[in-house]
Amino acid sequence: MSNSPDNFDWDKFETQGFGGGYSKDERAEMEKMYDDTLTTVQEQEVVKGVVVGITDRDVILNIGFKSDGLVPVSEFRDLPELKVGDEVEVFIEDQEDPNGQLILSRKKAKIVSAWAKIYDALENDNVLEGVVKRRTKGGLIMDLYGVEAFLPGSQIDVKPIRDFDVFVGKKMEVKVVKINAAFDNVVVSHKVLIEKDLEQQRAAILNNLEKGQVLEGVIKNMTNFGVFIDLGGVDGLLHITDISWGRINHPEEVLNLDQKVNVVVLDFDDDKKRISLGMKQLTPHPWDALPAEIEVGSRVKGRIVNVADYGAFLELMPGVEGLIHVSEMSWSQHLRNPQDFIKQNDEVEAVVLTLDREERKMSLGIKQLTEDPWTKEDVITKYAVGTKHTGVVRNLTNFGLFLELEEGVDGLVHVSDLSWTKKIKHPSEFVKVGENLDVVVLELDVANRRLALGHKQLEENPWDTFESVFNVGSVHKATVLEKSDRGATLELPYGIEGFTFPKGLAKEDGSQVEAGETLDFRVTEFSKDDRKIILSHTATYSEADNARIAKATKKAAPAAAGEKKEKAPKVQKEVENKSTLGDLDALSALKEKMLDNEKEAGVKKLEAAAAKKAKDSDDTSAEEENNA
Repeated sequence: MSNSPDNFDWDKFETQGFGGGYSKDERAEMEKMYDDTLTTVQEQEVVKGVVVGITDRDVILNIGFKSDGLVPVSEFRDLPELKVGDEVEVFIEDQEDPNGQLILSRKKAKIVSAWAKIYDALENDNVLEGVVKRRTKGGLIMDLYGVEAFLPGSQIDVKPIRDFDVFVGKKMEVKVVKINAAFDNVVVSHKVLIEKDLEQQRAAILNNLEKGQVLEGVIKNMTNFGVFIDLGGVDGLLHITDISWGRINHPEEVLNLDQKVNVVVLDFDDDKKRISLGMKQLTPHPWDALPAEIEVGSRVKGRIVNVADYGAFLELMPGVEGLIHVSEMSWSQHLRNPQDFIKQNDEVEAVVLTLDREERKMSLGIKQLTEDPWTKEDVITKYAVGTKHTGVVRNLTNFGLFLELEEGVDGLVHVSDLSWTKKIKHPSEFVKVGENLDVVVLELDVANRRLALGHKQLEENPWDTFESVFNVGSVHKATVLEKSDRGATLELPYGIEGFTFPKGLAKEDGSQVEAGETLDFRVTEFSKDDRKIILSHTATYSEADNARIAKATKKAAPAAAGEKKEKAPKVQKEVENKSTLGDLDALSALKEKMLDNEKEAGVKKLEAAAAKKAKDSDDTSAEEENNA
């Protein structure tokens, strides 16, 4: 059949319609040829498409499917130069919507592609580049191809970061360190990249590290004991004592964070992990510049830089200090807290006591600025035996107390020299530290700087009078103060104490005298030298005890008579004459009269002394009130 236009059967064509003239086999072959020109696509996958058209609202993409797809122009804001013919990746959401349209999304394609790159970066240790979107608690939020990732503050840099805001809006290379697929969380690190970059520098520094080497570093951290310096990938410690020759309390007084400084390597361990640095070693030691005119005996001035329990340190110039021991602060022999004399930052003058320029040590004294009170010319007359003084109680011991009469002049008051009448076991029963006490000088030893003082010697010894008042056989009212297995202590008139043995506590009705009771007691023994009075209640009614006391009194009479011989020779002569004549009754009457007279005189003397003491006490109180 001829295929020329002239022989074409137009009637048959119009009757069968377009494409109706193909046989079944021909039609199948034609469909196969057509399908081979199309791409098979799957929903929920990313494919590449070519821009075939751009309208005000959409971008038309050909992905090789039977129909083109539309993507909103808003999803191409990051590609302002987009034009027909450009190739982009898109995500197939739906092959055909109700209108038969292919649905594509570039936004979702970017997300899927981003996650693919993120997982690949984690698996293959790849470096990704992202943009810091904003800061958050503890770090930064980055945009990695449309996926938000968290960059912890500790992973931003090898040194602590104090201001996160400076990174916002900047590009940064990171590595993926963790992915939480359940929550779509990504954690990244920039620090690991820096550490890798620093490895070579660190290796070079450590291999060439030597003592005495001077390096430049940056202060990365400060503590109260020193600063850590970044030497270019290696950290070293600059201790606070190696910052300055002078004394500083905290590194921030002279240094700042991020400051560049020159330091010298002082030491490092075998593993080269700990490096000790110094800064003051770069300048000469101040002791080398100490003026030659400063020597022992010189007066110097400075500032107190530290006060310890044992003394204070005086800074003459930065790096040159001397110790003022607490014993050199005052002539007082009682060591006190240095804070009582001196305070930190005080400007003080002192005397050089010792100086060792080689060891760079110096001891100083303050008390040497004043005269030693024991070397004064008037010390012998001022503290002569018998002179009276008032001092402050500084210390108490078992055997007595130390009284400070003036700064540097102390004296000892023995416990036995506190009271004539009371038996004091410890000075704390009589006086307290810090109180004033009147004393009289008993002994003076200037060579050994010793003073023996007494308090009771300010008053006349009452035991001379007590001998006539509390003579053996006399009866007195007494109160039982305390009772023990050995006996009982009694309180007698005039503030003195007596003692009675257990057998002397028996009452006439057979009961025992108890503590707190006040009864009559008879003196059975009296000793002025030992200041001891022994009494007995039983002797007040027992004839046997009275007979024993009378017998003891007769034996003691000759000795007593001998003691009174000088005082009453005329009376004794009369007694002897009458004894010779056998007038024993007259002798007894005379003796009793003498004893009564002495007792009455003693009582009057004691009462007068007590009245005087009460008057003095009232006068002192009135004077204190007037002064107040």
